[in-house]
Amino acid sequence: MPEGIFSKSVATLPRLIFGRVFVVSTVAVWGWLMKLSMELPENVFLVGPMGVGKTSVGRQLAKLLKKQFFDSDRETELHAGASISLLFELEGESGFRAREQSTIDRLTRRRGIVLATGGGAILIEENRVYLMNRGFVVYLRAPVARLAQRTMGDRNRPLLQTSNPRGRLEKIVRERDPFYRQVADVIVSADGKSPRHVANHVLSRIERMPYSSRL
Repeated sequence: MPEGIFSKSVATLPRLIFGRVFVVSTVAVWGWLMKLSMELPENVFLVGPMGVGKTSVGRQLAKLLKKQFFDSDRETELHAGASISLLFELEGESGFRAREQSTIDRLTRRRGIVLATGGGAILIEENRVYLMNRGFVVYLRAPVARLAQRTMGDRNRPLLQTSNPRGRLEKIVRERDPFYRQVADVIVSADGKSPRHVANHVLSRIERMPYSSRL
């Protein structure tokens, strides 16, 4: 690309269209490129471990962005007519993951949404592809101590129904972290902050990042 093509000091640029030369203002070109690079993503997907606050942050973020909010766990439960715990009991984790994949495929095809995904959704390669190719992905993080505090005693966390839930949670977070990082466009700490505060921080991170559509 010729040096100075984006400089506002250059008044015009020639353009050859259908054999005729047109003069195009570089200011107009610059403005169009800036608008394109700053355009907000159509979909925002939240990933991260259980208990990090994806649902509560997602609701606040959807309000800020004026988008529709969905929670993949809740949508899977509604479609199946059963709780996650019951699905795990009746169909095992593999059965639940198959239902979850169908839910995420369906939801990520929509436009203008904020989606909070289940903590283990990124374990399925197809889900990672859906998320990376159909929206802007935010990885919400928090220390295991905070996650353990938030999930303590929650009977709807089937993977934590063990004699050592804290140890199990540490293992889950450690194993899943590389997958969260693989799909993430940005990583945001949700430790010790209100959902509204985190949502505002996520929005500021999105607005600061040039966004070229992958959709």
